[in-house]
Amino acid sequence: MSTVNPQPLWEPTAERIAEARITRFQAWAAEHHGAPADGGYAALHRWSVEELETFWKAVTEWFDIRFTTPYERVLGDRSMPGARWFPGATLNYAEHALRAVDSRADEPALLHVDETHDPRPVTWSELRRQVGSLAAELRALGVRPGDRVSGYLPNIPEAVVALLATAAVGGVWTSCAPDFGARSVLDRFQQVEPVVLFTVDGYRYGGKEHDRRGIVAELRRELPTLRAVVHIPLLGTDAPDGALEWSALTAADTAPVFEQVPFDHPLWVLYSSGTTGLPKAIVQSQGGILVEHLKQLGLHCDLGPEDRFFWYTSTGWMMWNFLVSGLLTGTTVVLYDGSPGHPDTGAQWRIAERTGATLYGTSAAYVMACRKAGVHPSRDHDLSAVKCVATTGSPLPPDGFRWLHDEVRHDLWIASVSGGTDVCSCFAGAVPTLPVHVGELQAPCLGTDLQSWDPAGKPLTDEVGELVVTNPMPSMPIRFWNDPDGSRYHDSYFDTYPGVWRHGDWITLTSRGSVVIHGRSDSTLNRQGVRMGSADIYEAVERLPEIRESLVVGIEQPDGGYWMPLFVHLAPGATLDDELTDRIRKTIRTQLSPRHVPDEIIEVPGIPHTLTGKRIEVPVKRLLQGTPLEKAVNPGSIDNLDLLAHYQELARTRP
Repeated sequence: MSTVNPQPLWEPTAERIAEARITRFQAWAAEHHGAPADGGYAALHRWSVEELETFWKAVTEWFDIRFTTPYERVLGDRSMPGARWFPGATLNYAEHALRAVDSRADEPALLHVDETHDPRPVTWSELRRQVGSLAAELRALGVRPGDRVSGYLPNIPEAVVALLATAAVGGVWTSCAPDFGARSVLDRFQQVEPVVLFTVDGYRYGGKEHDRRGIVAELRRELPTLRAVVHIPLLGTDAPDGALEWSALTAADTAPVFEQVPFDHPLWVLYSSGTTGLPKAIVQSQGGILVEHLKQLGLHCDLGPEDRFFWYTSTGWMMWNFLVSGLLTGTTVVLYDGSPGHPDTGAQWRIAERTGATLYGTSAAYVMACRKAGVHPSRDHDLSAVKCVATTGSPLPPDGFRWLHDEVRHDLWIASVSGGTDVCSCFAGAVPTLPVHVGELQAPCLGTDLQSWDPAGKPLTDEVGELVVTNPMPSMPIRFWNDPDGSRYHDSYFDTYPGVWRHGDWITLTSRGSVVIHGRSDSTLNRQGVRMGSADIYEAVERLPEIRESLVVGIEQPDGGYWMPLFVHLAPGATLDDELTDRIRKTIRTQLSPRHVPDEIIEVPGIPHTLTGKRIEVPVKRLLQGTPLEKAVNPGSIDNLDLLAHYQELARTRP
C-alpha cells in the first residue's frame, strides 16, 4: 500500500498544541529528567523508549502517584516475559481513582445513561461513600487481598462501585456482560474461582427487558467457591434466596480503607476472545494499570477534570476497564447501558450531545454503519463539546475518517487507536499534537517501542510486517491464571521472536512516523508470496452499498493450492447476481491487488463474531479445512453459533 498520503485530514492549531497536557509534560520532563525540549512528539517518543526507566519515573511524578512504600528501582528486571516494575513499591489503584473527591466532591464522577438517554449523575462524594461502604462489607464477608470478586453486570454505576471496592480491599475483579450466556460466563469465571458474585436480575436492550434470573441461578450452582451473591434489582425483582441486597451493602457512610498492595498485585482478570479452547485469563496489576492508564488517558487522550469521557462498551470488553480509569484523571465518566442503535442508528451521537462528551469513543463498525445509514451527526445534534472521536475494535477505513470529518466537524480530532485486551491499553493511536492522515493511526504511544518486523526479525519502514513491541510495558500481563509454568503466556506472545512481544497484527510504520493496521496476521491472505491483511479487503468491499459485512479467509490446500473465498452478508433488497459479483472483483482488483481477487464470492446469512464484536476468521478457516465445529471454536465465545452451521455445511458439501 502507499504510505505517501502527504495531506493531513486534520492538524492541531498552535494554540491546541500549546494547551495539550503532553506538551506541558514534555517541557516539565525536559527540565527535570533530561527529555528533549525540542523536536516535538517524535523526539519525546524516542526518549521514552531509549530512556525507559527515566520516562516511567517521570510519569509517576507528573501524575503524583502515591507510593506508600518507595520503590527500589523503576525496572527490576526488563526481560520479557517476566519484567518486574517498581519492586518494593506499594499503592492502591482505587485510592487514585477517587482522589478528585477532595476538590470536586459535588461534581459528577459518573453520568449514567440508559435507553431513555437521560443522564443521571453520581457525584464524587457519593461514589466514594458507596465504595467505602461496599469495601467494608466485602471485608466483613471475608474477602482478603488476592480473592476474586466477579460481576455479571451491565455498564451501570454499580459495576464501577464494585470494581473500586474490590480494588480497595486488594481483591481481584473480573466481569462479564449479562448478554453472555451461562457457558460463556462459566468458561471465564470457573477459571478464577470467585468468592463473591455481583449480579443483576436482567437488563434492557433494544427497548426490551431480558430476564437473566435463570442464568444467575445456574452460575450460583456451577461456581462452588462463592461465599456471597449480591443482587442488583435492575428490573425490580426481589433478591433470590440467600442473596444479599445491593442497597444494604452500600448504605453506610463509611470512608474507604485502601489496602496498600505491591505494585504487581493483581487488579483484574480480563479474557481473550477465546475462539478456540478456553479464553485466556489475563492478569494485570494494580500498579501497571495505574501508570499505563494515566499515561494513556492523561497524555494521549488529553483528559482532565474539565472533560467528559464516553466510550460505547460493555463490561465484557477491556474498553470498559479503560473507561473506568478515566476517573484517574479526574474526568467525568459516561456510562451507557443499552443498544448502540436504539431507537435508531444515530443513538450514540444523541448520548454524546446530552452528556456533553468531550472525548467520544466507539467502534469503527459503528462509524461505518452510521455512514451507510445516512446519519448526519452535526446536522441533528449539538456536538460542539466533542473535541475528539476515537475508534477501536478494528481498523477505521479511510471512508470512516472522511465521513467523521465531513459529518461531525472539519476541525475534529479523529483518533483511531489499536492495542489489545492483552495490555488493556493502546500500542498506537491518539496524539493531540500531531496531524491526522486518512486511514492512519497518529503514532506509536509513549514508552512503547512499537516496530514492524519481517520473519527474520528485521525492522521495516513503509512495508507490512508483524507488530512487535521490543521493550516491556507496565500493563503487560503479570501472568495468565492457571498457567503455573508460564508456558501458555510465553507461547501466546513470545514464541516467534524470543524476548520480543509479537501481537499477531500486520502493521506498517510509515516514514512519517504514523501507523497503519492491516488486521490479524494469523489470518493473513498470502497469495503468491504477497501478504495482505483482511482489513484491507473489508475496507474496499464494504464501501459497496449492497454489502452489509464481509469475511475473507485464505486456505492452504493439500495439493499446494490456495483457496480464498469471500463471504458477503448483503444489505436488505440486494442480490448477489453477476453484476454485483463483477463489481466486487473489480473493486478488489483495482483498489488493492489483482492477486487478492477472491476465488469465490459466497452469500451468507450473517458474519459470526466474538462476543466483543470481532469477526472470527481463524475458526471459519478451520471449519472450511474440515475441523469439527466443537474443535474449531469455543461455542461460548460466539455471538451467533447458528451462523457457523452454514460454514460447516459448506465445508461438508464443497467438492
